[in-house]
Amino acid sequence: MAGKAVERRYAVDPREEPSVDWGWHGRFPKTTRAFGWFIVFGLLVMLIGNHENNTENVWLIGLALGVLGLLLLDLRKQRTAWRK
Repeated sequence: MAGKAVERRYAVDPREEPSVDWGWHGRFPKTTRAFGWFIVFGLLVMLIGNHENNTENVWLIGLALGVLGLLLLDLRKQRTAWRK
């Protein structure tokens, strides 16, 4: 029986990330996406206010579009993940 011990292989080095050794190692994709949509909504809500010029609006819209682009890219990767 001692010769048939199963060797554990990790995708990451346990010395660099000790949590992999006791079983928890991963990300929170659903939570990350939910917070991403919340950030986009929050940035667009901040457009309502007493701005004296449009510089703030340009930054808010640009950042919202950037986060939205990352969310859509993540959605596309999620849909095509089975092809790998």
